[in-house]
Amino acid sequence: MRILARDSRRDTLPTRRKSVAPTPAGRPPDRGEPLIAIVGRPNVGKSTLFNRLTGRRRSIVGDEPGITRDRIYGECDWAGRRFRAVDTGGIVPDDRGLIAAEIFAQARVALEEADVLVMVVDARTEMAKPDYDLARLLERLKKPLFLAVNKVEGEALAAEAENFRRLGIREVFAISSEHGRGVAELLDAIAEKTGNRDQGSGNSKQRVSGLASQQVGAEAASEEIEEAIEDEIEEGGPLVPGGKPARAQKRMRTHGEFEQRETSVAIIGRPNVGKSTLLNALTGTRRAIVSPVAGTTRDAVDEVVEFEGQTLRFVDTAGIRRKGKTRLMAEKLSVVMARKHLEAADVALLVIDATEGVTASDATIGGYAHESGRSVIIIVNKWDAVTTGRKDGKQPADRAIFERQLRATLKYLDYAPVIFLSALEGTGPERKGMARALREVVTVAKERRKRVSTGAMNRFLERIDFQRAPVPMAKRVRIFYMTQAAVAPPTFVLFTDRGVKLHFAFERFLENKVRAAFGFKGTPIWFKVRPRNAATGR
Repeated sequence: MRILARDSRRDTLPTRRKSVAPTPAGRPPDRGEPLIAIVGRPNVGKSTLFNRLTGRRRSIVGDEPGITRDRIYGECDWAGRRFRAVDTGGIVPDDRGLIAAEIFAQARVALEEADVLVMVVDARTEMAKPDYDLARLLERLKKPLFLAVNKVEGEALAAEAENFRRLGIREVFAISSEHGRGVAELLDAIAEKTGNRDQGSGNSKQRVSGLASQQVGAEAASEEIEEAIEDEIEEGGPLVPGGKPARAQKRMRTHGEFEQRETSVAIIGRPNVGKSTLLNALTGTRRAIVSPVAGTTRDAVDEVVEFEGQTLRFVDTAGIRRKGKTRLMAEKLSVVMARKHLEAADVALLVIDATEGVTASDATIGGYAHESGRSVIIIVNKWDAVTTGRKDGKQPADRAIFERQLRATLKYLDYAPVIFLSALEGTGPERKGMARALREVVTVAKERRKRVSTGAMNRFLERIDFQRAPVPMAKRVRIFYMTQAAVAPPTFVLFTDRGVKLHFAFERFLENKVRAAFGFKGTPIWFKVRPRNAATGR
């Protein structure tokens, strides 16, 4: 049974770290493997090719153009060699729109990092001026360049693919990213250009078979996610990697000290509350596209920093909104993926827009993090817009009153610290307020993994006057002893005289006493009840 409960030092800013172990949501480590940049106009199948190469549904795929916007990284194994791949948003060089320009800027970063360039075009469409412009741009980079003519599902289209040689790119391959046709030949050519091609074993057909089997997991995950969208949004059950509801999947936690190499931090919230700006401010980069258009972020974007000896992986997720507000398949998938990345995180930064106050949607999103056992830090963003930068003639907002109203709405997150900041100011040269936020993340992550010995817990029990608990006599239980069974989140087993569910008031009383004695700042506490007869077998 699971019962849910609830510095004066000089600011030091983080440094980026490029070589770390990856997480399910993360960028793969750079160990010297060639990086393949996949570029092209919108809706030509770049994300489908990326998912085919990496064998995972990392990029959201759909019929709507312009789904991918930020850079998405993954890894690919082929013929005994290891590559890294980066998926980019659709490039239209002449488009001066805000989001299009930001997508182009992100793609340029990928092009500069890359060792190999793969330009993807759609065999079913005519060549257009943006194709020629992009081809010229890529040729000027003087890097190995391949043209992948995608969506070739028949011999007739294979013949049409030859027409794309007019773009001036020598290496042309007719492929079908969806079905895997021609992808093996493309990878063989990339391996030959980057050297050490003979490291692989087996003939081309065997390697094609290996690529197909590698993709089975990605296609299965795709089907599971799409089938789970309606159930996920209707039932509200958070998903974990693989598309399975968390309540149906067994949680595995260590019985010893919880150690891991990095802390995963998911940035969650409604659309357009400043999550991407916060990611850029915390990491000191322009990793995520920022615009005033709600729903700009779709794929999860991550970046790793080191702060005070700790490795932190920040994951910017898509804005979570109600089912009625999500109409396009890409938006529905982005919501599901955001919930998945939340489930994979250690700490959640719940971002709230100070100009709009705490809404019912904020409470729902915070509930996702609380129920899944994530540690939570509440970030009240855009605080400058209601204080020093207020332009509507009203009095500046009072921090104490705002926090009191916030606590009244988010009662179940009373353990979560609250930080008031402006992410936009944090992107400036001084990185205002970011060191405090980073330090709070490190503190909460340590509290999440804290372990209390059984002896200390039982000495704690002896000091508690349970007669003062505001619980009816019929609902009270006697606790003989208790022990901490797991960490992340801290989970305690209570050995009692009766196998009944704890009354909510008794549970809250006990939780408050535990926090007063041992801390556990920012993390939920779980209690499990085990009657003594069950423990002794009598």
